[in-house]
Amino acid sequence: MADRADPAAVRQSVRGLPPRQLAVPWLAVAGFAAVAWAITVMLAQKMGNGPGTMGLALAPFLGLWILMMAAMMLPSVAPVAVLWARLISGASVGAGRVVRMTMFLTGYLLTWAAVGVVAFAALVGTGRLLMASPAAAKWLGVAILMTAGVYQLSPWKDWCLRRCRSPIGALMFYVGFKGRSRDVRVGLHHGATCAGCCWGLMIVLIAVGVMNLAVMAALAVVILAEKLWRYGKPFGRAVGVVLVAIGILAIWFPWLLPGLHVATMPAM
Repeated sequence: MADRADPAAVRQSVRGLPPRQLAVPWLAVAGFAAVAWAITVMLAQKMGNGPGTMGLALAPFLGLWILMMAAMMLPSVAPVAVLWARLISGASVGAGRVVRMTMFLTGYLLTWAAVGVVAFAALVGTGRLLMASPAAAKWLGVAILMTAGVYQLSPWKDWCLRRCRSPIGALMFYVGFKGRSRDVRVGLHHGATCAGCCWGLMIVLIAVGVMNLAVMAALAVVILAEKLWRYGKPFGRAVGVVLVAIGILAIWFPWLLPGLHVATMPAM
């Protein structure tokens, strides 16, 4: 059982960190995200966008999914990752800090890999439904968008978002984690919190196509704004209203659901 850290001590430690000492880990996370985005864009240009898993088996799909999550999520998780690596880990310089941040990010992405398994199953089912009944697939897309919008307005979203919006609060909880695997466990726990906050947005990709770069970029901006912007909470609620509205419009304008068109099904 982990002991809780003294909140005042944690806050004081964070205030005592010179900005220049946080620059390197910030640049490392930003660079990792930039590389992930570059590879994702390159793959999207080669693969195109389509419904379901686009013919991918589980292993390559998970590789693509983890890459996408690194591109979309790392900018928003950077504050916790950087403070954890610099403050809590106790590794002030050299390879130790890099190793601990890598372990944190590994745990974080492992959580999203687990989410990817669920996404793969959902996309396989969506592809089969689209082949069997395109009309039913359209209504599934409508339901997905409206579910995503309603979740943005729910108290469960608020509960998770409060924890994602407070890096110091997260540190006050995670500092009590002990043992050699603590960095991975912190990453897993924080990844689970982020998944609880963002799963509603991620299911939008089922309706618009997993490799829809425009929507991926828009979702990444929404997630970043929700977590880091002063007005992130009302902004997220506004996004929820927009998603519900788009879901309703998709009943009459199915082109709003490009990931659920038979014409874009990959050749078997």
